[in-house]
Amino acid sequence: MIPINAPQIGEEEIEAVVKVMKSGVLTHGLGAGPMVTKFENAFAKFVKAKHAIAVNAGTAALHLAIVGAGIKRGDEVILPSFTFVATAEMIVMAGAKPVFVDINPETYNISPEKIEKAVTKKVKAIMSVDLYGLPADMQQIREIAEKHEIAVIEDSCQAHGASYKGKPPGAFADTACWSFYASKNMTTGEGGMITTNNDEVAEKMRFMRSHGEKEKYESLMLGHNYHMTEIHAAIGYIQLKKLPKFLARRRENSKRLSAKLRKTESLKLPKEPKGYKHSWYLYTVKLKGTKRKKRDKVVEALKQKGIGAQVYYTNPIHRMPYYRKFGKYRLQETEKAAKQVFSLPVHPGVTSKQIDFIAETVLHSIT
Repeated sequence: MIPINAPQIGEEEIEAVVKVMKSGVLTHGLGAGPMVTKFENAFAKFVKAKHAIAVNAGTAALHLAIVGAGIKRGDEVILPSFTFVATAEMIVMAGAKPVFVDINPETYNISPEKIEKAVTKKVKAIMSVDLYGLPADMQQIREIAEKHEIAVIEDSCQAHGASYKGKPPGAFADTACWSFYASKNMTTGEGGMITTNNDEVAEKMRFMRSHGEKEKYESLMLGHNYHMTEIHAAIGYIQLKKLPKFLARRRENSKRLSAKLRKTESLKLPKEPKGYKHSWYLYTVKLKGTKRKKRDKVVEALKQKGIGAQVYYTNPIHRMPYYRKFGKYRLQETEKAAKQVFSLPVHPGVTSKQIDFIAETVLHSIT
């Protein structure tokens, strides 16, 4: 089976982990051990941010970013429904209400026009998502946020190495959140990061990731235990060094796959609009004019041939049982995409020969 994604782990990561284990320093009481700090500094430099705060999951990063923005019970946060549930989940965990809006069908990202129509006095933040590794239209989102004096939190959990108008994710946001889950463009196994240029917000989130402590047994505010371990940080530091090569291979595979799949008019291929740079976390196509049953049949046929095609967000958040209580929504483009899209493997472990096999099998399966 050619998996949809696969961590690219080498001897360097193994040696880094062994070094940490031999040192005896596996974690730190305030979540800021030497390896974690080294990883934070390197990641901040990579994404051109002033601060990077390492945590134990992308979900933890989202939670701290939301609470760090002052979101509280009774507030509302605008977000897309076409994303992983954690984006909405952390809004609810903060006591706020998620307000779902539709996507741009060309990019699958949140539509700025729909955001503008959804802003009310209760809305205190916009949570954008860089879906599949393509940044959202952050300049328009920033302009809307400034007009209404609300915060912007960018869920960049899939966008390591992406850019928008020549700038990394987070440049137009108050905070950006990253995931290092095993499937991501770079991994620590489990882990996350928050980046920001705001000194006050960064300090607050550093306290909150460690029980609200500035110093041991001196809690200044309510917090959590969101520490990243030294072992995870050691893996992340090595992975970050390898990330440019990983991204180059993903781009090469995506370009080759698109060239092959352009032979059919039945598929809508992923786009990289002018001024955007895709990270190619997921190569996602849309089977035009079909219903869910046809799409699912194609995906199953690919799996039978050893291709790990996957459907992500087949059930948008606003339609999940728990989240229906936050309102009835008719999100036409979101619901259409959920029935028609599927993703194909382009990760660095996929060879050119396998890309050709994937393309040939897809073309055969959709006829």
